[in-house]
Amino acid sequence: MWVWFALGSAVFAALTSILAKVGIEGVSSNLATAIRTVVVVVMAWGMVFLTNSQGGIRDISQKSWIFLILSGLATGASWLCYYKALQLGEASKVVPIDKLSVIITLALAFVFLHEEFTVKSLVGCVLIGAGTLLMAL
Repeated sequence: MWVWFALGSAVFAALTSILAKVGIEGVSSNLATAIRTVVVVVMAWGMVFLTNSQGGIRDISQKSWIFLILSGLATGASWLCYYKALQLGEASKVVPIDKLSVIITLALAFVFLHEEFTVKSLVGCVLIGAGTLLMAL
C-alpha cells in the first residue's frame, strides 16, 4: 500500500512544481511560500479532524515533539529555497536538483538511522546524480 502513497506523492509533487511556477509569477517567493504553507496547514488539520485523530496529540512524546518541530523547520527552509529557486530558474532545471534530496536522504538514513546501503542503492544514487547533472546542464 505504501507504494501507492509514494506514487501519489510523486504526482502531487510534480503538480506542485508546475502550479507553483505559474503562481509565483510577479509574487515574492517568501509570500508565495507563506500562502502555500497556510493552505497545507488547513488541509493537514482538516485531515486530522476528518479522521478523528486529534485525540492523539496528548500521547506525543517530548522526543517526537522535538523531532517533528525540527522536521517542520527543515521543511520550511526547503520550501523557501525551492520557491526562490523556482522564481529565479526554470522548473525543468530546479526540480531535478531538488530531487538530489533522494541521494542526501539515503546517505543520512545510512549514517543516522543505520539503514542498509546496498550496491543497488549506490547504483541508484549514481544514476540519480548523473541524471540530475544531465538535466541541469
